[in-house]
Amino acid sequence: MSGVLDFGVRRPRLRVLADGALVGGVIDAEVINNNHYAADRFRLTAADPAGFAALAGRAELQVDVQVSLDGGFAFTSLIQGAVDTVEIDVAGGTVHLDGRDLSAALIEARTQETFANNTASEIAEQLAARHGLTPDVQRTTTPAGRYWQLEHDRIVLNQFGRATTEWDLLVTLAQFEGFDVWVSGTTLHFRPPPAAVAAAVLRAADVTGLRLERSLTLARDIQVTVKSWNSRQQNAFVQTARRRTASRESGRVQNYVYVVPNLTPDEALKYAQARLAELTQHERVVSAEMPGDLALMPRMMLRLEGTGTAFDQDYWIDRVERQVSVAHGFTQSLRAKNASTGSQATAPGDKVISVWTAS
Repeated sequence: MSGVLDFGVRRPRLRVLADGALVGGVIDAEVINNNHYAADRFRLTAADPAGFAALAGRAELQVDVQVSLDGGFAFTSLIQGAVDTVEIDVAGGTVHLDGRDLSAALIEARTQETFANNTASEIAEQLAARHGLTPDVQRTTTPAGRYWQLEHDRIVLNQFGRATTEWDLLVTLAQFEGFDVWVSGTTLHFRPPPAAVAAAVLRAADVTGLRLERSLTLARDIQVTVKSWNSRQQNAFVQTARRRTASRESGRVQNYVYVVPNLTPDEALKYAQARLAELTQHERVVSAEMPGDLALMPRMMLRLEGTGTAFDQDYWIDRVERQVSVAHGFTQSLRAKNASTGSQATAPGDKVISVWTAS
């Protein structure tokens, strides 16, 4: 979306479906959408313990939390997920449901599969199908299931030992590819982070709370070094990626070193660039509270205006927490982050540095 956020007159309504059936008595809902390779979460409170107590006897329960801003004519889903716990407050006459989005099935699923000769995108598609999710997957070409010409399994055996979860496997594959991975609704997304687009404009005068933070450590020039031993080429490689600040406030360089086995030189460079992008985005952080809306989500771009400081710039939304309640209406808070405007990532002077070669 783009344009100035409009918090005009609204008539918010909350609707919750449990296994497709409308549930009555819900008086409070909290939904947290994030961007941390983690599940989105929800918490529901209902004043109808008897109705939800009957649901508590089920082995599985899926809910869809929806909000309308026009009095109930059109609803937007904030999260579809699985209930983890049901808590009944007998004295208070309420019931609480806590749960996660549909990535929960992947998080709970242990695997010892090696996926030999599969690419990362093929693995993502297989796991999506296994759990009834629609794959939104960008094709990859690098074999991820084994070392290049050895019979040793690269991902599961090398990274995790004898067992891991399907979600941890997807996160590791995404990090190798420079991708992001998340679930929204019934879709598993496995693709590069979104490109910068026209940002929604948030004016400082329109929020009820605003906090601005800047990390002076991350405001320096930052250099990421990746060291890797490649079994096929029998070489150790060092790749670097660097971000130069616009202000030149300090000549000091903040160094980060990662040791990641069995990468090619190109993979090591891509890994360094991805880690550099992650680190630098934490330099400036904006936290804001405001009336609720249905448009802003993690991975979207937000432009802050009206503070009269260097914080007036574009940010990537990192986390959105929404709350709908009978007592307080529809409110939300968000966290957004980015490097300072004008900072630049520079290409390494030497693409590959061969540290040593086995005899």
